[in-house]
Amino acid sequence: MPNNVYHYIAEKMSQMSKSQIKIAKYILENPNTVPFFTVEKLAKMAGVSDATVVRFATFLGYSGYPELQQYMQDSVQKQLTTTERLQMSRQVYDEKGINEVFEDDIANIKSTMEKLDFDVFQKAADTLLQAKRIYIVANRSAVSLGVFLQYYLNIMMNNAVLLHSMDTMPEQLSDLDKNDVVIGISFARYTRSTIQILSYAKQKGTTTIAITDNLLSPLMPHADMALTASSQMPSFIDSFVGPLSLINALITFIGKEKKNEFDQRLESLEDIWDTFDTFYEK
Repeated sequence: MPNNVYHYIAEKMSQMSKSQIKIAKYILENPNTVPFFTVEKLAKMAGVSDATVVRFATFLGYSGYPELQQYMQDSVQKQLTTTERLQMSRQVYDEKGINEVFEDDIANIKSTMEKLDFDVFQKAADTLLQAKRIYIVANRSAVSLGVFLQYYLNIMMNNAVLLHSMDTMPEQLSDLDKNDVVIGISFARYTRSTIQILSYAKQKGTTTIAITDNLLSPLMPHADMALTASSQMPSFIDSFVGPLSLINALITFIGKEKKNEFDQRLESLEDIWDTFDTFYEK
């Protein structure tokens, strides 16, 4: 595929149908916002059908809209600052458009589910079940996902460590070995330290798992397994509804596979929680 997807679209316009030209013009006039649109939103904004958007992507030689979107995002996300994304969200979501935020999140969950590779998902779950220790690398806004994943893995297996401070990471990884697993969680704009730690772990022969947004993510070259989740939203914030659903599914699957041990551990934890009066009761 060409390096500059926008130049490529412009070059192909002479061969496009009227409907495809409408899409091309909208994309070229809104290069910073369109990469975060779902099929439905782009179709609505360009005034065409959903099917026309999908055909537009395949006409350009992509496997479908998700691949076209990945190339557009890869181009834009290298440039957009947080301030620019804030301005973009104001353009897309007006006061009456709050429902569109929910609709975009629903679309992200649907897209995550449809693109999930179940073989890789099961392999990742089995790998975590067999791990001696699980190191989770997550920084900036992705820390929220890392905390959630670590919390439930520790309830089930008590062997998860969250790494989110470069000051203490070297010491925590000093005895990393092939029996451990390192999970890197990062979404555009990707954090350099997460990529570095995942790369280091792979060099050490440790199994690595990436939880990221697409196959063009810089985490991919350093991951033995990759689970992708859609996080597309034309806003200054990251939409983590899709990634969180993916992590929910992973935790649920692990809990199901480790049922007997998990039940025993949960009973023990319930006794401790009762002892310390952890939860509010009427």
